[in-house]
Amino acid sequence: MARPKEFDRNRALDKAMRIFWRQGYEATSIQNLVDGMGINRQSIYDTFGDKQALFVEALSYYEQLEGAQILQALEQPGSVKAAIRQVFQLVLDKVPEERELGCLMVNSTLELVGLDTKLAAVVTDNLKNSEGLFYRTLVRAQEQGELATDRDLTALARFLASSLRGLRVSSKAVKDLKALQDIVDVTLSVLD
Repeated sequence: MARPKEFDRNRALDKAMRIFWRQGYEATSIQNLVDGMGINRQSIYDTFGDKQALFVEALSYYEQLEGAQILQALEQPGSVKAAIRQVFQLVLDKVPEERELGCLMVNSTLELVGLDTKLAAVVTDNLKNSEGLFYRTLVRAQEQGELATDRDLTALARFLASSLRGLRVSSKAVKDLKALQDIVDVTLSVLD
């Protein structure tokens, strides 16, 4: 008879996500995960599989957490432009320690593209999903009369998704919130 797990799976996954976020995939060892998650090596393998499988699940968990915030901001009633601004503002509203971590997806993209095709594909899918989310939001902006109907929504969605990723990279190094706010203001001026 198998012993019941003596740890909370979601809490352990959250800890793993934070370790990968701080250290990156390559720099994180199984021993780092054992120590940081507070569970033994065999429990990691039995519950999550190998390091790569745990990383993919941690990325998915991160996407759920971050995606929920972005989705909530974009789906709020009222001005679509204000909702898009709120998404960018979420980056600036993070405490400095969180801003300095950047975005786990962006960090993973920078680390893994060209190194691991399977992991790179997971991250690339997330980036495409982000573009799709902005695209659907821009369609709503046109329907509400906030955006001219002759605008190329695909190009705008790509630009916004890319700019959000760029803001997350910049926020890792730039401590001056005014400078980051300037980036947001100029970026969102394309919607005027």
